[in-house]
Parts: sequence; structure tokens; C-alpha cells
Amino acid sequence: MDNSLLLLVGAVAAMVWANLSPASYAAVLHAPLLANSYFGVVVGDGAVADGGGKLIDLHYLVNDILMAFFFALAGREVWHALLPGGPLSRARQAATPMLCAVGGMVFPAGLYLAGAAASGRWDDLSRGWAVPTATDIAFSYFVARLIFGKGHPAVAFLLLLAIVDDALGLLILAIFYPQGDVQPAWLLLSVAAIGVCVLLYFTRRRHFLWYLLLAGPLSWAGFAFAGLHPALGLLPIVPMLPHAHLRSWHAKWDFLTPDDAARFERRMKTPVEIILCLFGLLNAGVLLTTPPSQEATAMLLVLGGLMVGKPLGIFLTALLATWLGLGLSADLRRRDLLVIGVVAGIGFTVAIFVATVAFPGQTPDSKALQSAAKLGALASFASALLAWPIARLLGVRRQIISSSSAL
Repeated sequence: MDNSLLLLVGAVAAMVWANLSPASYAAVLHAPLLANSYFGVVVGDGAVADGGGKLIDLHYLVNDILMAFFFALAGREVWHALLPGGPLSRARQAATPMLCAVGGMVFPAGLYLAGAAASGRWDDLSRGWAVPTATDIAFSYFVARLIFGKGHPAVAFLLLLAIVDDALGLLILAIFYPQGDVQPAWLLLSVAAIGVCVLLYFTRRRHFLWYLLLAGPLSWAGFAFAGLHPALGLLPIVPMLPHAHLRSWHAKWDFLTPDDAARFERRMKTPVEIILCLFGLLNAGVLLTTPPSQEATAMLLVLGGLMVGKPLGIFLTALLATWLGLGLSADLRRRDLLVIGVVAGIGFTVAIFVATVAFPGQTPDSKALQSAAKLGALASFASALLAWPIARLLGVRRQIISSSSAL
């Protein structure tokens, strides 16, 4: 929850700053940090000589470089959940929340695309279909614990759902939002980074800093040059970090298997909190003015997808899973599932990030659509405010249940 609190602080500060002094906000946002980009040379007013480069400004530093550590932690959560003994390793128990995660992404995406088609602005709006598919795992988990209580199976259900949502979100970013012409050959650099990790493992260089300093930049460069979003560049090395589960697979190499992945998660917690604060500060500065109809449509489609499409998708998919015989915890009721769906409608972090890549802001129209989509993602925080009265109306009460009965 600390991560999202600092993100919220940065987002609020950005909105205040951007609305009080938009010129100074934009100047700081795009102040060049380096004269050379990794694809070409920055010339004149910030254009790139070869026409395909990236201006290294503060926005790029945070969104494309530093956010790689945030997505690495998200990848660590997914990987940890898939390992033996993890919540996603028990296929039958995890099947229903996994299906609900899919339903909770398909429904808001479908609702968004249907609205884009109905508005007659398909060409302009359709790229934003993935913005309302995201769930902010930290905020949603915190709100769910406030509503249901610690140990309630609804909290575990939401956590599993959000982890799968994160994994699918990473795939969506990699596949549907490349940063240019995809050149897969460059991914050989990421393969080489994995080789470096293997070498570090068997030469007893066990501290995660070795992996970040030697393999991290290589993998990041592979994604950047391949045309994939470089913020995902550390994902290939996350499964390569030494972790305790390796002891059961390679008992004779027990001295090589500390849980350094857990150490990575602990040590990166504070830096990632600061990075998320900067991310909020540099991405949430949208003007609170009455938007033209096209931009208002984008905002409403994102908000509707998160606050209507996601709860509906999760609830109906859970009913389908029950009908198929996958089952739910005995302490989990249908009314709980509806509240879970509402809580999962908090998009925030990843939704804002997807908005920046869906509408890259290279033209005035794209920039306006990006701001509108971000505003819709920010407004989805209303789901947290709605979840509590909806839970009370449905008779959901906070209670402490033994964790043995949870998922």
C-alpha cells in the first residue's frame, strides 16, 4: 500500500502543478537530460536526426528506464505465485480467480471498443482499449482488507485475480504496444542477459545487484532496440534471481540457492516507492477543464470500462466458473464477488502507464486523448469510495476468518 500512497501524492501534486502553472510543468516534464538518444542525435528544437529516436528527458527517464524496476517487482510477484507452493501453483484453487481476471479484462476492453465504435471515432479512440483492463494491485488489496477483514477468502481471491491481471497486462504491453517497428533480432541481447545470469549463478555471484548491474542493462537494451517497451526490459532476468525453491531441485548446490529474489523485493521497495511518486508527478498532470467531446468520450470510456465493465466481467465469469464446477471457497458468497469486482475497478498505476503508451502524445490530438484517458484512470479511484457503501448495502461485513479457509 505504501507504493500506491506515494503514487497518489505524486499524482495529486502533478494535477495541482499542471493546473496552476501548465507552462512550468511542461518545461520540467520535457527538459532534455542528454543531447544524444540511443537511436539518433537530438538536433535543434528536440527533433531527432534520423527521425526514429527518443529524446532523453525526465519523462523518458522515469517512464522508460526507472519504471523497469516497478515492473520487475510486479514480475517477481507473478513468478513467486507460480512457483511450487505458490497460490497459482494449485491449479484447481487458482482456476476461478484466473478466469475472473480474464473476464475482468475482456469485458472492459469490449465495452470500451463498443463505445469507441458507437461514437464514430474508432480510428482515434480504439488504441486505448487496454487502459481500462488494469487493476491496481496495492490499492485494491488495501481496500479489500478494509471491507472484508484480514484472512477473508475474498481478499485472497482478489489478490490472485490481481496477480494474473498484472501478468496479462505485461503481455498486452509487450504485444500490442510496441514502441516502433519490432525488430526481434535485438532480443538476442535479452537472451544473452539470461546467459549472464546463469554464469553469475554458477560462479556464486549471488547478490541481486550483480544481476541488475551486469544482466539488467543488457536485457533493457534488447527490449529498447527491439521496439518493445523498455520498461519491461528487466522481466527476463527476474526468474533467474536465486530463490529458495531451487533447493528442492538442486539439493547438491544448496550453497548457491539463497532466496535473493526475496532480498531484491525487500531492498527495492523504498526505491520503487520513490519511482512511483515521480511517475505520478510526471504523468498525472492533466488539466481539469471541460474537454471537447472527443476527449470526454475517451475519459468516459476508460472510466466506464473500469467501473462497469470490470465488475460485470469478474462477477459473470465467477458465475460461469461455478456453473462449470470449478467452485469457490465455502466462505465466499456471490455478494462478495460483486464487491470484489467493484474494488478491482481501481485502475490507477498501470492504467495511467498504458494511457501513456496507447496515446503517445506525438500530436495535439493524441496528447489530448492521453490526458483524457489518464483522467479516466485517475477517476477510477471512485471505485474505492463506492465499494464500501455497496458492501454495506449487500450485507457484507468485515470479519476475521482463519487463513486455512481462504484460497
